[in-house]
Formats: sequence, structure tokens, C-alpha cells
Amino acid sequence: MLSVFTKKSNSLTKRCQSDEFTRLRKKYDVYYHTFERQDGSRVWEDGREMIMLSSNDYLGLSHHPRIIEAGKRALDEWGSSTTGARLANGSRAYHRALEEKMAAFLGKEDCQVSSAGYLSCMSAVQAFTQKGDLILVDRNVHSSLWAGIGLTQAKVERFAHNNPADLAEVLSFEKTGTPKMVVFEGVYSMEGHIAPIPELLNASQDQDCFYVMDDAHGFGVLGYEGRGTADHCGVTSQVDVICGSFSKSLSSTGGFVAGSRDVIEYLRTHSKQTIFSAALSPVQAYCASAALDVLQEEPEHLSRLWDNTRRYKAMLDELGLDTWGSETPAIPIVMGSKERAYRFWKLLREHGIFTVMSIAPAVPPGKDLIRTSISARHTDDDLAKIGEAMAFAAKRL
Repeated sequence: MLSVFTKKSNSLTKRCQSDEFTRLRKKYDVYYHTFERQDGSRVWEDGREMIMLSSNDYLGLSHHPRIIEAGKRALDEWGSSTTGARLANGSRAYHRALEEKMAAFLGKEDCQVSSAGYLSCMSAVQAFTQKGDLILVDRNVHSSLWAGIGLTQAKVERFAHNNPADLAEVLSFEKTGTPKMVVFEGVYSMEGHIAPIPELLNASQDQDCFYVMDDAHGFGVLGYEGRGTADHCGVTSQVDVICGSFSKSLSSTGGFVAGSRDVIEYLRTHSKQTIFSAALSPVQAYCASAALDVLQEEPEHLSRLWDNTRRYKAMLDELGLDTWGSETPAIPIVMGSKERAYRFWKLLREHGIFTVMSIAPAVPPGKDLIRTSISARHTDDDLAKIGEAMAFAAKRL
């Protein structure tokens, strides 16, 4: 009988064995670390305590007692899972309750939640476009949006990052009668940039465009009570679809797509990610719902987040580090090469600061960076230790 440990030598196996990006990932040993414990902004690996500086827990709610209690209540009331898709197994009351709460918070008529933010953002593109349509997309959008675009048969045109003039120029070469979708992010997680939404809308206002915005990193961070980037820019009614994730500011998992009632009903009919994916679990739905309540009832978390962001950004500026013009709690430190990025990452880790390294092609060539993000859970002591580590690493580099 063939041993399960016998090495195979077909072409795809050989590709796995010789892949350059996998070799680089293993060489630098930056990713897939395993922590045995977490407490607030601190994590432990092999018994060593470190400050987490790459989490997306912007509001620091992952250990909030109201959210933890909500998760426990969900298990008692509903069990662990719906064990199937909503189309087949039906929705649960907590799905609709969360959708209604999210729609009201975002200023939209309806919302659809799913088991992953990645799936929601994919569906926000895939469900609405057909062959013969045109998708105009910011070059720097997230992988989930590109994955959704890849499932369509629409024509795709890229425009320069956060560049309304380039969007207008690209549109000037297109037929006026073609159905068009403009895809962008509210906050770009790698760069920390805020999209110039009013300018993007003005650049395309005569072209009858359908606007899709991934606001995973703006939701809970920008706008009144954290209502997101569209609210921050005063253009909520003009953005057709707002999609995103519960895994950032709401300290849960899962995702959402919000829009008009007609748009969301159409998505429920045509979204493969919705039709063929298991529903959001009761625990994560309850946790997201409780976090949304905390976001509105305890504004001190959002206030603390921005206080920490301003202090941290000033610290990096004083050290002369390149933060790529970030305007948000997602703050990159651009190193310019993978070797420099790795060395800086390692120096920070040696001083008890855990970050993540992003290198080309995940970022443009010459923009290899350390991605950091600030949380409301970072204490004054955390920020002092982060400052000391940054100063040491910058000096050594």
C-alpha cells in the first residue's frame, strides 16, 4: 500500500516545492506566528511577552465584558452554528436583527451579513456586474475586491491610486451608455490613506456610475460615532454599496454589504458568496451586535484611538520615518526594500514589539514596509515602549 508520506512528483507538487514567494516567506519567518496567550494589547509567544502593533482591533473591544457576555449568550440560545447557507437552511432572527441595526447605523435601507469580510467584499463586486459592463477600480484596492472582479466578465480599467483626475481621464475614453461600476476603499489598510470620495464622485458624475466602497478600515474609525468614511465625507447617499468586515472595529468576524433595499435583494439573488457559504455563526453575530452598541454608547474608545494615533504618528515623524502620508490608525513604515524591512521588523521584535512586514508584490516596488496599526487598548506604557523600540531600530538601521 502507498504510504501517505510518499513524496509525489507531479508538476503542481513541483511548483509548490520551488515557489519563490513561499521560499521568501519561510526564509524571513515573519508570518504565521503562533501565540499561546493574549491579554489586551499584549501577546505571548514561547513564553515571551510582546506588544501587538499589527492587529486591526482598532477600538480594543475584543475583551470587552459586554461583548464576551453576548458571545456566551449566543451559544446558550442558538448553539455553535447554523451548519449551512441561509438560502438552504434559512436565516436566523439574529441575522436579520444585525442587518437591520447595521443598515440603520450606516444610513442605508438594508444590509446582508456573511461569514467573512472577504466574501462580502467579493460579492459586492461580483453580484452586480455582467458581461459588457465596465469596472473602474483604484489600483491599490484589497485582494477581496480583485477576487470579486476576477469572477466577472466585465471589462476592467484601473485608475491611479486616489487620483480623481485619472479616473476622469479613463472615463473620457469610454462609451457613455455602458453600465459602469467604480470600486475603491474608504481607508486603504496598507497605506492608511482616506479616499477622496467627493472628488471621485465629481470626476464621474456624468457617467451614470454605480459606486462600491470597501470600508473595512474606515468603519468604526471615521465619521460620527464611527459610521465610516462615507459619513466622514458627507456622501453616504451617493455611495451605492458599502461593504466591509466585522473583524476590525467590531472585534468579531464576518462581513456586511449595505445599500438600498432593491440593491441588497438583487445581491441575495446573484451573490455566489452568499448562496453557497455557511451563514454567520450566532456567536460572531451577537459579538458584532454588542460591539456596535458599545461603539455608540461608549465614545471614549474612539476618542482614545485617535489620541493614541496622534501620539504614535508624532513619534514616528520625530524619528524621520516614512509613514506614506497615512491619515488613519493604519500606519505603514516604508523601508524601501525587503532587506531593510526585514531588519527593522526583527529589531522591533527583539525589543518586544510585534509587527508585520509587507513586501512587493503585496505593495508597489520600492514600498516594502512594516505595517503597524494603533488600538484604543494601547496604554501609555505601551506607547512609551513602542517609542523606545522604534528609536532603537531607526538608529540601528
